[in-house]
Amino acid sequence: MLETSSYPTVPADTSREPTYAGVGVVPGRILGRVRKMPKAVQEPAADGQSPAGETLESQGQRIKDATKAVQAQLRARAAAASGEAKEILEATALMATDPMLVKSAIKLLSPAAQGGARTPERAVWEAGTGVAQTLEALGGYMAERVSDILDVRARIVCELRGLPAPGIPHSEEPFILVAEDLAPADTATLDPEKVIALVTSSGGPQSHTAILARALGLPAVVAASGVHNIADGTEIYVDGAAGTVTIAPGDELRNAAKAWAASATSLAVFSGNNTMADGFHLPLLANVGTAADAVQAAAAGAEGVGLLRTEFCFLNRDTEPTVEEQIEAYGGVFAAFPGRKVVVRTLDAGADKPLPFLTNLEEPNPALGVRGYRTNSASPGVLERQLQAIASAAAVHSSDVWVMAPMVSTAEEAAVFASLCSAAGLRTPGIMVEVPSAALMASTVLREVDFASIGTNDLTQYAMAADRQLGPLALLNDPWQPAVLQLVRLTVEGAAAAGGAAGTPKSVGVCGEAAADPALAVVLVGLGVTSLSMSPRALGPVGAVLGSVSMARTRELAAAALAAPSAAAAREAVRAALPLLAELGL
Repeated sequence: MLETSSYPTVPADTSREPTYAGVGVVPGRILGRVRKMPKAVQEPAADGQSPAGETLESQGQRIKDATKAVQAQLRARAAAASGEAKEILEATALMATDPMLVKSAIKLLSPAAQGGARTPERAVWEAGTGVAQTLEALGGYMAERVSDILDVRARIVCELRGLPAPGIPHSEEPFILVAEDLAPADTATLDPEKVIALVTSSGGPQSHTAILARALGLPAVVAASGVHNIADGTEIYVDGAAGTVTIAPGDELRNAAKAWAASATSLAVFSGNNTMADGFHLPLLANVGTAADAVQAAAAGAEGVGLLRTEFCFLNRDTEPTVEEQIEAYGGVFAAFPGRKVVVRTLDAGADKPLPFLTNLEEPNPALGVRGYRTNSASPGVLERQLQAIASAAAVHSSDVWVMAPMVSTAEEAAVFASLCSAAGLRTPGIMVEVPSAALMASTVLREVDFASIGTNDLTQYAMAADRQLGPLALLNDPWQPAVLQLVRLTVEGAAAAGGAAGTPKSVGVCGEAAADPALAVVLVGLGVTSLSMSPRALGPVGAVLGSVSMARTRELAAAALAAPSAAAAREAVRAALPLLAELGL
């Protein structure tokens, strides 16, 4: 429970408890007072005047200097961050000096421009609007970057004005942050000592805000329409599992927050050995991006790495990293898990992670374009060099290194990837199952490789044709959707068939955000998944719930979820059968 004397007191209403409903993305029962994100940067006036004595050249240089300054600020934030936060910040930093944005802005400075000359601030504003409209028209992953470019636009305007960039409000006491949505640069630098819960009125369960909240272990609710209208200083109760936000909570909710605070410390602890109620051992692994992440994951008890995102070596660069640079980066992760399994995902570039030297920024629909494994056909050699670096790093460490390719759709692609791994000396090739075709044809595709790992974030949005960043589509973009669970089932069954009559079923893990949901983790295990990989902060809660059930019980609950007519019905049926979730506030 939180006491904050510096805020105005909002009287409790014992007759009713107004509640907003959203999508819970990180469990937790939190009581505190609201601090709202400050208003957006004010739009520069269309008829503004530049200071006397400025020339077109000096104004253009001011824009270039401002974009470089903003990029440097974002890169500095990225350097201080890790995991998903680092990846998102580095990608956003690239947008600050985007040639389309800079050139468009400088062109608008000229008196010959349509509508006449603009001030640098106005030129950047209009140019940013134009880039955002272009991205939105492209749809898919590029449309997801609209909020990023608008955030960059605001930061450049602030730099030109000599004002501080927009950001998280300052407070001496901990608070619940309420916003319409958060830009990656803001979310990535949240201080969990001050921000005790996060609530947004837009965004989706797989948005950058949601993913980073999970990485921070920050109780969070997204897509809660109307919450941005709650007054600053209002005392609210946030239930990150139920996805609800309550104003003026009564004694029952206050007691629930106290109980959660008392149990949260024990939930954060993971034994390092996930044993279920019947003694069955199912490994709980960690998703990491850097050596520093790996060290933290090992300290949290992770039994290995289920997803090493290798993009960190490639982001924020104009050229491909050398093999030596990659060897050093991967080796740092392997060193943190001696003798343990480390699953490396090869470069997942394209779509929302464009690279200047690898991806085509003019694709009409990047989400369905040349991304992940597909970049190998467009830029031969990059993948082979990466596999060489992985093999070289693995050779000097004792980790059991597995390697998988993202965005594989066919058996032919799987076979080519397996041959490339073999040529590099890597013994255990696999694929990510993110494209529905890979799940539907798993019995054929998995004959070519040794394992699969299901990326539920992409698999869900592709199966449901629902952009995972959009709040209005949050109910569709839910891994509890029976159609998604059926694809998981088909993948597991295909893995068994691919092992042959006398063979051992191929291993199938889950490394998407679904693995971090304790209730859904039970269902995934019941469907036959052989390992789960998640943010280190989720290990304790997932382990606690799995430790309370037997394998037989997980199969019963998986069958109930599969038989449900909707995602909501599936979730409710499973949660009702797991009373421990409510007891633990999960």
